[in-house]
Amino acid sequence: MKTNEFRDIISHHRALPVTEGAGVRLQRVFGNAARNITDPFLLLDNFGSDNPDDYIAGFPWHPHRGIETVTYMLEGEVEHEDSLGNKGVIKSGDVQWMTAGSGIIHQEMPKITDKSLRGFQLWVNLPAKSKMMNPRYRDVKSTDMPVYEDVEVKVKIICGQYENLKGPVKDLEVDARYLDFEVKKNMVKDIVTDKEHNVLIYIFEGSGVFGENDKTVYRKGQFLVFGSGEKIRIKAKEDGARFLFISGKPLEEPIAWYGPIVMNTREELETAFREYSNGTFLKTQK
Repeated sequence: MKTNEFRDIISHHRALPVTEGAGVRLQRVFGNAARNITDPFLLLDNFGSDNPDDYIAGFPWHPHRGIETVTYMLEGEVEHEDSLGNKGVIKSGDVQWMTAGSGIIHQEMPKITDKSLRGFQLWVNLPAKSKMMNPRYRDVKSTDMPVYEDVEVKVKIICGQYENLKGPVKDLEVDARYLDFEVKKNMVKDIVTDKEHNVLIYIFEGSGVFGENDKTVYRKGQFLVFGSGEKIRIKAKEDGARFLFISGKPLEEPIAWYGPIVMNTREELETAFREYSNGTFLKTQK
């Protein structure tokens, strides 16, 4: 007899408004305070507005070390430039997967278009062995990401696998899955999960019941953390349920975190900020 076949919700939260960068208003889904239950993920921000005043100030030049940042645009455009010489525009449906590694300095500046601005930024922690790896940048176009669709679901695969489809982002430093998942209205769907992964869901459209035993209806703006098990059952309501499905194998390593830099010890953190101050932050690639 199987035990823990279905994962139960062990914690649920609502995204909270914060202001970041040079004055960008966004919703913080989770951050530093939740790091013990979201490992290997550190932070998830949901940005979106029809008013350019909420986002046009953007995120001017700033450093990162020890993490990966994953920007997924639903609508609108963001210009990007970094210290590796990369420069471009993240457009609707695109993903930018940036591995800061030993250090990168970049800026992300939203553009005003005829569409509203909607998207997400996820921070993925790097294991200790990869904290000082060479930085890298991956620009993934929407057309590069496979989409699985049937009468019950529509799933865009960014990384990891769903059914027989694999996402284009490979050679990851952590074992992870990142899916844009929609369960269509009034449908019931079981998602098979990796047993060793922590599993997180953020609902950004619609509503549904998430779990075999929990009858609570969760709605747009809610973030769910699941316990152990093999599957998650989703019962979408009349408006359907669209959510980010994020899962990863926890690193279970110490975290020293301040602002845009995440290391394993306080000494490593102090070194990073000292190097940023004295101009030795960027390393020569090996």
